[in-house]
Amino acid sequence: MENFFGTNIDLSELTEKAISLVMTYTPKLLLAILTLVVGLWLVNRFVGLLDHRLGRKDPTLNKFLCGLISVVLKLMLFISVASMIGIETTSFIAVVGAAGLAIGLALQGSLANFAGGVLILIFKPFKVGDTIEAEGHLGSVEEIQILYTIVNTFDNKRIVIPNGSLSNATLTNVSVYDKRRCDMTFGIGYDDDIDKAKEVLQRLYEEDERSLSDPAPRICVGGLGDNSVDLMFRPWVATDDLWPYYWDMQEKVKKAFDEEGISIPYPQRDVHIYKTNDD
Repeated sequence: MENFFGTNIDLSELTEKAISLVMTYTPKLLLAILTLVVGLWLVNRFVGLLDHRLGRKDPTLNKFLCGLISVVLKLMLFISVASMIGIETTSFIAVVGAAGLAIGLALQGSLANFAGGVLILIFKPFKVGDTIEAEGHLGSVEEIQILYTIVNTFDNKRIVIPNGSLSNATLTNVSVYDKRRCDMTFGIGYDDDIDKAKEVLQRLYEEDERSLSDPAPRICVGGLGDNSVDLMFRPWVATDDLWPYYWDMQEKVKKAFDEEGISIPYPQRDVHIYKTNDD
């Protein structure tokens, strides 16, 4: 038999080659398909068990780890299946590696944020719900993503902070401990009675139910200013009561000092005018 180009084709030879190819690759293809199906089931089963075990401990870290493990295992499975049916995987792996290097160079900032997110999720310097001060912002942690951390400020602003900055800079977590010291300073006049002012502060401390007795408060003279004697008032309160306690105490101290005749001086300057007689 002649084809379009006028050459002879041996149909029996083509049939034999086709049968040979089918006999050679069909078992491999069926085995590869079976391996792929079973492998995907095993990967999903393993990730599901991991998600069940770690989900209650840390949902954020659990979600990231399960997703990462799932991608890595499935990639390894696909490479194994490809090699089973005769596909050369060495060059494929080299191409993937070169592409990964190029992407890594192009996304250095994002990779730094990714690494920072991994460190935050592993070492947990803060968690969702904590109040932190970082990068010039103070607020409550709303969400820890793999690249960014979402912080809601107390005046209802949404701040997105890169994890790379959070993992490499100093931050303050004010929610770690269940009680904090509320630092306040009140100035009184030099002519006022220091002991009487201390008694007023002690009374206000004892009258407020939010005040903690352990540790004991500290009331002392903190400095002699240009216009006032500065009294340091250092009571301890529950962390959640810190700012309400601080604001309430400012008002209470002002009213109590006024009732007791204790002055709270403000900056002032005496100006002396000298008159000279010009000839």
